[in-house]
Amino acid sequence: MAERLVTDGLNRPDNQLEVTLRPSLFEEFTGQANVRERIEIAVEAARRRKEPLDHVLLSGPPGLGKTTIANIIARAMGANLRATSGPTIEKAGDLAGLLTNLEEGDVLFIDEIHRLQKTIEEYLYPAMEDFKLDIIIDQGPNARSVRLNLPRFTLIGATTRAGLLSGPMLTRFPMRERLDYYTAEQLQKIVQRSARLLNVELDESGAWEVARRSRGTPRISNNLLRRVRDYAEVRHDGRITKPVADAALAMLEIDEYGLDEMDKRILETLVVKFGGGPVGVNSLAVAVGEEPDTLEEVYEPYLIMEGYLHRTTQGRMATELTYRRLKLQRAGSQSPLL
Repeated sequence: MAERLVTDGLNRPDNQLEVTLRPSLFEEFTGQANVRERIEIAVEAARRRKEPLDHVLLSGPPGLGKTTIANIIARAMGANLRATSGPTIEKAGDLAGLLTNLEEGDVLFIDEIHRLQKTIEEYLYPAMEDFKLDIIIDQGPNARSVRLNLPRFTLIGATTRAGLLSGPMLTRFPMRERLDYYTAEQLQKIVQRSARLLNVELDESGAWEVARRSRGTPRISNNLLRRVRDYAEVRHDGRITKPVADAALAMLEIDEYGLDEMDKRILETLVVKFGGGPVGVNSLAVAVGEEPDTLEEVYEPYLIMEGYLHRTTQGRMATELTYRRLKLQRAGSQSPLL
């Protein structure tokens, strides 16, 4: 079957560079070894049985490779991929249009699947289990239900907040995999691979400097690599070494621990304005000028993982590490924690 990629706003032309940096084969995918092994085995077994792969739910923070894995699965299955996102499916007709245009064995990828409306979610249940779609035609006394048969397909859902998915939806995914943050060593390999694809001259120490400040996230690694490349071309000879990478990242206000300007603003606000906490996420979001969802999904996971922040039932609290790294003074103490 010829490979075809159909997207709904995910791979726009301005994102084309990011797409070219994505691995297209399991062998090219770095990190997530256990997840990759389990999916590879399931894909190979499905291929041998000549059946569509079971539905897959991929969860984890943004930028860890959920969309990339969906593309790799479709390619490995020799299937077409139709991609969309939860918020764009506004009514049952939108979902019906997607499902009825699928062919046997196709992969439907729904990004941010936790943002599907509950009514849309319920339409998905028979489609996922029985490959049938029940739709209502007309309204009022003339309303009637019509059942459509669907080709056997694979649904791959991606979410940054698996806890927001309902129990019935979760149980309809036979395969549920969570992606974790990457180590600096894994990110170094990703940066070196991306540099080769971008024809950037990068030495090992320069790759390490970019990798260790990338918050455990490949998407951030690739973004930082492009910014460091620009700096190296304009201010130096184009070659990325450790001093060049360090200077470029300092210009971008990313410190030696990988904390960016917003990270430091969140932590400083927590300590200075709220006495180190506890403080609710909504109050903290207002104080730093950001949306609560963005704080919870983008910034907090890394800060919690690195030990800068505690999430308690009373609210967010700064840790001793926050005071030491930012050289801030705890209320009532006589000197900063150094």
